[in-house]
Amino acid sequence: MDITYLLWLQDLRNSINGVLDPFMEWISLFGIREILLLPVFVYWCLNKRKGLFILYAWKISQTINAMVKLTACVYRPWVRDARIIPAGDAIRTAGGYSFPSGHTMMAVPIYGGLATCTRNKLVRLFWVVMILLLMFSRNYLGVHTPQDVVVGCVLGVLSLWIAAKVLDYLEAHPEKDGLVMLVSALVGILTLVYVVNKPYPMDYVDGKLLVDPVKMQIDAWGDAGAMATFALCWYIESRYIRFEPTGWNVKGIIICVIGLLPLWWMIWYLGGLMSGIFGAHVGKFMAKSGQIVFIMVVWPLVIKLFGRK
Repeated sequence: MDITYLLWLQDLRNSINGVLDPFMEWISLFGIREILLLPVFVYWCLNKRKGLFILYAWKISQTINAMVKLTACVYRPWVRDARIIPAGDAIRTAGGYSFPSGHTMMAVPIYGGLATCTRNKLVRLFWVVMILLLMFSRNYLGVHTPQDVVVGCVLGVLSLWIAAKVLDYLEAHPEKDGLVMLVSALVGILTLVYVVNKPYPMDYVDGKLLVDPVKMQIDAWGDAGAMATFALCWYIESRYIRFEPTGWNVKGIIICVIGLLPLWWMIWYLGGLMSGIFGAHVGKFMAKSGQIVFIMVVWPLVIKLFGRK
């Protein structure tokens, strides 16, 4: 039934000559790239606790995604059925196995986290609609089945719940912060060790390997591996930097916006640069870790030095 649904959406795309394809591709890309700038701005400028909550949920979700995806090893729709032809350039950003949707599992903790951080019902509704649009876009573009995005959404919500519980625990037991950060780092490291060393399906068609499991592990190096970097940076910031958000004022906003510019560049271009230097796997880890170091150590230090209210 899932393939039938994707074929129906494919017929719909073709019947309207792909007029919605660019919009759906933008929805998908925005949900995994530029959207990260929003919780970072919250973290630097508005509310450190809320920003940390969203960023922590994001890393938890990415780590869970790596573990589940590389355990289930579900092939992409077009691998399962050659009639599926993904729209536009969507196939290029559809790395790894199919289940659950990585795009959904990045968008839900960020959009959902932003929704939980406001009391405005219209703003909350907007972020919920953005989640639903992104989920639908992955089906519409032909790169994920309905179960991929639904389970991805559930796991994204679970990540938000875990992050909230952990931070609530730390508020009640601040002396346990080092232990929580250590456990977070170990979860990332052990997840990466697991996905690198576990067995994978080796299916051949006409003597050619259908899906190369080594390539399927690339995203896990950035997603699960960088969880350890997140925990380390969290420790460094909480122990040695201890910045305070700049606040909603002209000077503070300018400092934070300036910081978002190099982060935007990292999101779009650092991965290619690092992969060219270190190879796809380590390069992915270096790029994702570089973003986290900048978000949690480099610019908070700048804010502490120059961004006082």
